Parts: sequence; C-alpha cells; structure tokens
Amino acid sequence: MSYPKRVYTNEVKEAEKLVKKGCRHRLTVKGNPDFRQKVKAALKLVKTAGYYNFLRSYIKSIIEIDGFTQLREAEASIWANKYAVANPVDAASLFLQKAHHMKEYLEGKMYYGGEAERRSVKKRIEFLETLKKRTRKKDVKEECERLLKSWSESVYL
Repeated sequence: MSYPKRVYTNEVKEAEKLVKKGCRHRLTVKGNPDFRQKVKAALKLVKTAGYYNFLRSYIKSIIEIDGFTQLREAEASIWANKYAVANPVDAASLFLQKAHHMKEYLEGKMYYGGEAERRSVKKRIEFLETLKKRTRKKDVKEECERLLKSWSESVYL
C-alpha cells in the first residue's frame, strides 16, 4: 500500500494508517537554486533537533511559490515563498509547525483556528527549545533564543 497521491476526504484515514505504520516520505524541494539551498539549511537544523522523521511522516515536499506560505493538505506539501526561508532557524520551526498542522489534519482534529494555532505554536516552540539544546553553533543558539523570546510575547500562548 502506498501513500495516496492526494489526501482528500476519502484518503485521510488511509494516509493516517500509513503514517502510524512508519511511512516516511522522500522529501523533495522544488524552487530556484537559492530557495533550495535555504531550505536545505533549514532541513539540516531539523535533523540536528531530531525532528526529520516527524517532518517526513507528514510532509512530501516543500515548493517555492510567489504567494503566501501555506500548508497544502491535499498534497501534503508546504508552499513557501523566499521570505519564509530567509532565516534557516525560523524556516525550520515553520516547517515543523506545518507538519504538526498536517498531523492534526490526518487525525481528524481541527487543525486551524484559535486553539489549533496555539497547539501548533507550542510545537514550534518545543522545536526551538530542542534545537537550542542540541546545536553546537552559537549563532543558531542565539537565534533560537531570539525567536523563543519573540514567541513568548505572542498572542497565541
């Protein structure tokens, strides 16, 4: 059984079962070379924090677009613009947040709106705290601290 090409209403339960059985996507990145390089840097941080398998469980691809950054649930893809990936630490935490949204989508939970947004922001903060502990790079630690401070002042918590 392979993961559905598109995850619409009828395929959600099938996709959720596959993820629970350990299905992982071969994550692809599509976009111009600069975009791909920045996403690769963010993915390296996701690996450092130990969240790469979580990300690959729920996300198939990260695709460069010109519009608003968003999760495309039916495609299990993140559509991101160049500004969303400019800062690798922030981009990595964004990818984890979107993967968490996708997880809740597959589980049939309300994955958007007030309470869902709070849960996904908590996942993003958890990621930043873990990355801060696991990285050896001073600049990454400092950026994690800066972003954590920013999120602590957020209306989502």
